[in-house]
Amino acid sequence: MNTTRLPAVAQRPARLPPRCRTLKRGERLLEPEVYLTRLDGRAAVVKDYSRYRHTPLAPLARVLVRREARALRRLAGWRHAPALLGRIAPLALAIEYVPGIPLSQAAADSPAPVFAQLRGAVARLHAAGITHNDLHPANVLIASGGTPVLIDFASSLRAPHWLRRSPLVRQLRRGDLANVLKMQARLTGIGPGRRQRATLAEPGWVRSIRDGWKRLYRRDRRRAQD
Repeated sequence: MNTTRLPAVAQRPARLPPRCRTLKRGERLLEPEVYLTRLDGRAAVVKDYSRYRHTPLAPLARVLVRREARALRRLAGWRHAPALLGRIAPLALAIEYVPGIPLSQAAADSPAPVFAQLRGAVARLHAAGITHNDLHPANVLIASGGTPVLIDFASSLRAPHWLRRSPLVRQLRRGDLANVLKMQARLTGIGPGRRQRATLAEPGWVRSIRDGWKRLYRRDRRRAQD
């Protein structure tokens, strides 16, 4: 798992490698097909947005591919993220396959060590200026040795140094941590402590924006019903 340098993959082969097993079907908007295959004799995961080729959503799909590839390049060698094998098509990239168990299973076996490591991994990710922005149980694998591995960096954001103390980036970091603590509470029944609750307390401007959107949503819904 991301401890040795894996061989590079051709940037744009004539066709994508054959599927060995489908891991996730792209059913929602801008959701890729994810499947297991073999590249250079080793297992690899392909995230394929090719169904958006020749559609108005193709530019957005390219952005997601580039963003995830960029994040994984920056995290190369980090044991809490899979290695990038390469962009294998304009709308597809190949990622190291990490054998592991779901977070829910690991949390049932040893909740405290698993979530302590996960909080530490997220803290180190933030220290590097990167927020994940889509942390939920399906995006956390527990590899051998109990190491949490974060996957799916399509929504990640790397803030430049001058922006890392901005209210927006602080809120994104707060969102990542809140998601970890929500997973912990849901999977283990262990809620956040007093210090954690204080850290997660949303500033007034965030509550105002969220409440404003809720009011607009309710008003539009009432109008639709009238």
